[in-house]
Amino acid sequence: MSNSRKDAEIDIAFLKKMMRNMEISAAKSSMKSEKRKAKSEGKGNQRYTLKIYPTGLGRTVYRVIEIYGKESLDNLCKAIIKSFDFTFDHLYEFCMDKSMYGGTRYSCDPWNGEPSTKTKISSLNLIEGQTFILHYDFGDDWMFTIHVQRIEFIEEYAKPKVIKQKGSVEQYPDWDEDEDEDEDEE
Repeated sequence: MSNSRKDAEIDIAFLKKMMRNMEISAAKSSMKSEKRKAKSEGKGNQRYTLKIYPTGLGRTVYRVIEIYGKESLDNLCKAIIKSFDFTFDHLYEFCMDKSMYGGTRYSCDPWNGEPSTKTKISSLNLIEGQTFILHYDFGDDWMFTIHVQRIEFIEEYAKPKVIKQKGSVEQYPDWDEDEDEDEDEE
């Protein structure tokens, strides 16, 4: 491959990244303006509509949850785990850069000054279209993708709730059952 073609590919990748950064910046600016307007109108609560799904199963298994900005990441995790009928008895973290043990994360068991899941959702500066991950149960490594579908400013407050759902997934599938079926087939 010639150097000029390689340079052109690098330039295209750079331009795409710049465009994405500009989109994020514009969205954040718009959100700040909307926040100021909402506060002046007495609408201080943010309501987030989030689509959550086990990573890789977004079309077949998901939940859409409404949660308010004054809720903590702990409460978001509880709402997610409850919506999938999982037991809430494991460590977890929210990975804002979409990778396990990544750079920006909020831990339920922080150490050395790590950010905590006691953080309020409204302080995360989320934007519509943003995606982040809930990493739940560090042994089984459940990864839930969280996609911010909508952010609204409203007057009233309500507890987190599931507004749409599809499919199911088992937290602890009975692997012995599958092995018994395989032995019966032989």
